[in-house]
Parts: sequence; structure tokens; C-alpha cells
Amino acid sequence: MNFREGKVKRNGVEIMYRDYGLKESKPILMVHGLGAQLVHWAPHLIEFLVQNNYRPITFDNRDSGLSSRFKDKPSLALGYLRYFLRLPIKTEYNLNDMAKDGINILDHLEIDKAHILGTSMGGMISQIICAKYPERVCSFTLIASTASVPGPLNGPSKEVRDMMLERSQIENPSMEEVYQRELKWVGLIGMENRKVDTPEFREETINNYIRVEKIKDGFGYARQLFAILSSKNRLRKIRSIKSRTLIIHGKKDPVINVKNSYLMKRLIPNSDLIIINNMRHLIEEEILDQFKEKLLQHLSES
Repeated sequence: MNFREGKVKRNGVEIMYRDYGLKESKPILMVHGLGAQLVHWAPHLIEFLVQNNYRPITFDNRDSGLSSRFKDKPSLALGYLRYFLRLPIKTEYNLNDMAKDGINILDHLEIDKAHILGTSMGGMISQIICAKYPERVCSFTLIASTASVPGPLNGPSKEVRDMMLERSQIENPSMEEVYQRELKWVGLIGMENRKVDTPEFREETINNYIRVEKIKDGFGYARQLFAILSSKNRLRKIRSIKSRTLIIHGKKDPVINVKNSYLMKRLIPNSDLIIINNMRHLIEEEILDQFKEKLLQHLSES
């Protein structure tokens, strides 16, 4: 699939982006989740949007992919402890800074308004974009996310939490370690009974590893997670979101409990909610098929 790509630099921070589709098509800024690179967006989602005359703009959040890396080497266990004890958590940046990165991309591309789509941590960042910069937003699509700071009652299952902790402690994993980790991770948060260990998945995982192999920084994941833990919940903030909002969540999501979306539906004034019974945390092609027509309707009416 054809795309244009580049970097935006503001205040010493470089953000890598990709710009798909025709420049005259309707732009949709896509904000990804914790530890994800821009290449982790599902190709079938990007292709679906391009085919329907949208212009998907994806980017590496700071501390992921080819965007700027920071220097702290935080202990996730200590961060969680301080969070649960309600003690301050020192971070190099927070979700507000990450939201501004998205706005900087729109400025760089000379886009006045865009549809905003965010998933997981990207949904948290997108909530801030929509609340703080309403004049830049055509519509908001919020997938598998929360307006609260994830905790024991509304956040990851123990198995997911253990994997997140394990990942944050490996500084420079080998290619095979990354592949085995991704196998386990996708098996845990993707559709049940999905065959993961395929030649195609191995090739994709290796290519994604090679993309960042020279960076040698295994702590970006932990720093992003610290940005989440250090940020206040957005329960009051999302009440001010004025754009039409479509909330999508998997009934079986082990990363962010589905009850978060029921709460956000009550708090965001002009919002609709879709619960997908067989969805966990990822947007597989079979999952996209269940909401793509509703998504197109939502985008076209905004």
C-alpha cells in the first residue's frame, strides 16, 4: 500500500508518521496503543479506510518505533506501588504531551480538522485531543480504551499484567525473544482460538523487529506506561467532548475491562456504543467486519 512518510520535530521531540491515501481525501488521525509501532495497525483497517476515500495518518508515539526515545529506566513494579499508594510518579512526559504530538502532525500536514481514531492507550490520548482541541476534530472513534487510570478492578487481568511487567524489564531482547513474546501476547489479547504461529506472522514480527533493531532501547514501553499511571483520570474531561463519538469494545477484553466503555457512554454526551461479543483487544479482520458499516456511517455523518 502506498504512503508518504516523514518526521515532525517540535521542542526537541521527533515523531515519525505515515500518511496513506489521497491528500484530498478526508483525514483520519490514528493513535495507537502502549508499545505499538505505526506498522502494528491492522492492514485491513488501513485499506478499508483508504478504499472508502479516507486518508489514514498513523504515527509512532514518542518512545516507540522510530520516534524520539527518552532516557529514564523506570521500574514498573515501583511505579505500580506508588500508584496504588497514591504517591506522585515522576515521568519525563504525560498523556497531554502525547496528545500534543498528534496535533503537531496535523499542523505539519496543514490539516485544520481530522477524524480522530484511538485504540487502547491511543484512546486515552485521543480523549485529550478531542476535549482540549475540539476545533481540530470532525469525529471521534474510541476503541478498547478507558477514561480511568487502569487498576485491579477495571484494568488488565493478572495474566496480562504479568506479561506487561515482564516486558518492561527486558532491555534489549533478541529477535527470537520478541517473536515468542508476540506469540504469547497476541494469543492472550487476540481472538480466541486464533492460529498465531504462522509464516506470515513470523515474517511480520521479524520485519517490525528489524525496523527498530538499531535503537537498543527496551524501556520505552515502561516510560509510556508511567505516562498512563502518572496522568489523572479523564472522567470529568470527557464530559466536555463535543464531537460525535463511536465507542467500540470487546466483551472479552482482558486488557481494559468492557465496563469502562459503558461508563464512557454515559459520560460522553453525543456517543454510541458497540459491544462485540467475540472481540478481545485487537481488531482482526473478522472483528472489523462486525463494525465497519457502522464506522463508515459514523464518519460520514460527522
